[in-house]
Amino acid sequence: MEDIINARCGWAGTDELYIKYHDEEWGKPVTDDKTLFEFLVLESAQAGLAWITILRKREGYREAFHGFDVEKVAQMTPEDIDRLMQFDGIVKNRLKINSTVNNAKLFMAVQKEFGSFYQYALSFFPGRQPVVNNFKTLGQIPATSPESDAMSKDMKKRGFKFFGSTICYAFFQAAGFVNDHVEGCFCKVNQAE
Repeated sequence: MEDIINARCGWAGTDELYIKYHDEEWGKPVTDDKTLFEFLVLESAQAGLAWITILRKREGYREAFHGFDVEKVAQMTPEDIDRLMQFDGIVKNRLKINSTVNNAKLFMAVQKEFGSFYQYALSFFPGRQPVVNNFKTLGQIPATSPESDAMSKDMKKRGFKFFGSTICYAFFQAAGFVNDHVEGCFCKVNQAE
């Protein structure tokens, strides 16, 4: 895979949905918990699948999980889960759907303990600051980090599912806790200004 395609990170390729996600969201700091919950749901749904699969079903996830309203998701019942197993707008994996409801309850417990999920996530970073990496190639970008290892381990202890270190690192990238735009990508250039 090329490191840069059309002045952006090569992983975005030429798919319009990937390009829009890369240009408008990936690596941009997210501080509101509603969006962080959305990324948590989407990233955990992605486990074992290509990210583009989840991006293409994002609107389905939005519909299935009450616009990512964490309180409504936490109140979903076994009947809701049965209904979602028939819904083509999401990946129909009962374990992942169940974990979304379970993770919503745990997300709210973290909010109560830390004031916000954003503050919780920041607590894993030195100086509570997001990390801006300066990678020159896509091959230099890691799949995990000490921060993702620590947060994933803590989340696992709290009972979160489908949120291993690799998924956690992808969550950090998506929500701007880590900026991994490669040198030469216009997003990296624009953020440096």
